[in-house]
Amino acid sequence: MNQTTISAKQKKQSSVYGVLEKKINSRSAKVAVIGLGYVGLPLAVAFGKAGFQVEGIDVDPKKLKEIQSGKTPVVGVSDSEIQDVLEKDRLRVSSDYTSLKDADVIIICVPTPLSKSLDPDLSYIVSATQAIAKNLKKGQLIILESTTYPGTTEEVLLPEFEKKSLKAGVDFFLCFSPERIDPGNKKYELKDIPKIVGGINSESSKLGVMLYQQIVSKAFPVSSPRVAEMAKLLENTFRIVNIGLVNELTTAAKELNIDIWEVIDAASTKPFGFMPFYPGPGIGGHCIGVDPIYLSWKAKFHGRELRFIELARQMNAEMPEFVVRKVGEILNDHGIACRGSKILILGLAYKKDVDDTRESPAFAVMEKLAKQGAQISYHDPLIPQLNWNGVQLKSTKLSEQALKDFDLVVITTDHSSVPYETVVKYSKAIFDTRNVLKNYPNRKNIVRL
Repeated sequence: MNQTTISAKQKKQSSVYGVLEKKINSRSAKVAVIGLGYVGLPLAVAFGKAGFQVEGIDVDPKKLKEIQSGKTPVVGVSDSEIQDVLEKDRLRVSSDYTSLKDADVIIICVPTPLSKSLDPDLSYIVSATQAIAKNLKKGQLIILESTTYPGTTEEVLLPEFEKKSLKAGVDFFLCFSPERIDPGNKKYELKDIPKIVGGINSESSKLGVMLYQQIVSKAFPVSSPRVAEMAKLLENTFRIVNIGLVNELTTAAKELNIDIWEVIDAASTKPFGFMPFYPGPGIGGHCIGVDPIYLSWKAKFHGRELRFIELARQMNAEMPEFVVRKVGEILNDHGIACRGSKILILGLAYKKDVDDTRESPAFAVMEKLAKQGAQISYHDPLIPQLNWNGVQLKSTKLSEQALKDFDLVVITTDHSSVPYETVVKYSKAIFDTRNVLKNYPNRKNIVRL
């Protein structure tokens, strides 16, 4: 859609724009957040803390019950924060989409996974869009935050809303603003991270910027939703390519008998032109492993093949197999066959200090070792129990006796709360894929990736 321009005089006369502008600035606007996961719940709480009346919508009854009881289901939001906004009646949660009729602002924070064939699955976005369209009214601002391919806002959301005979950019306003939340990152919380806002016209962008400035330090407008959508994918494509590069160099460094961690530390002394990335057992989570594939998929429709993305994806996907091969070598060095060996996987989450296991490489490592006949146990301080392939497992306590019983401990996630000194002291052998034991350089029972 072409940018619609409204003159300053028209804007002043526009009761729709003017009323919404006044509501946002006075924080009297009612905000609805669809999807109360790692992105939506922090956003809903932030708006509630800022004084807005927030309606959180989610289809998971367990999650809704947990929030209503004052408990947080996600890392990054504390129980006390939820209790505070609940007590002040700034946050209500339900699965009722009809509450969207009363909202002035609607923010979509639903999952955007991949199908088994690695195609984008927009079913959650489509479902949310249809629910909004049923309840759409004049004077609403709708913002999509879910990461997706360039064009989604204008090609999927906008046509559905325009069926209501309301004029986009005049009667209602539409933006894309990519989520940038990093779960578990205490240095950069939601309020510290600038928001990119791309509206279907300048008025949509201005309202979007105005809204986010109520809860974040800076909101940065761009010329269109496509630019905002592409910016998010660039951020994560940059990461997947560089992680793929360092993972490939790690495999080469092993053959050359070079410590890749020392190499990275040495290269990091250069004050310009270099940014350190670190190897690991693979990549996980929703962002790095999924988002670039959305871009690659979209590019194919325009006759472009994004080879860097595909090569990086392949390299990162091979890392669990590389880890398993190294496990076999370590066991052989101790005179133990993989079949029948007792292995403890230390850390199931895809990254440190979160309980999110989506796409975690730890599971690929576990499954490959189990196929080779290893007996698998796990420890994760944030995941007390797990249903793995139909088997109910419990996190193993890191006691002296328990650690001595394992033939090998494989560190796949570097949680801060793990008693590593105990692990090092009592484990027969440790394979550290995260370099979390770098302060134990002379311990013969430690092998690093």
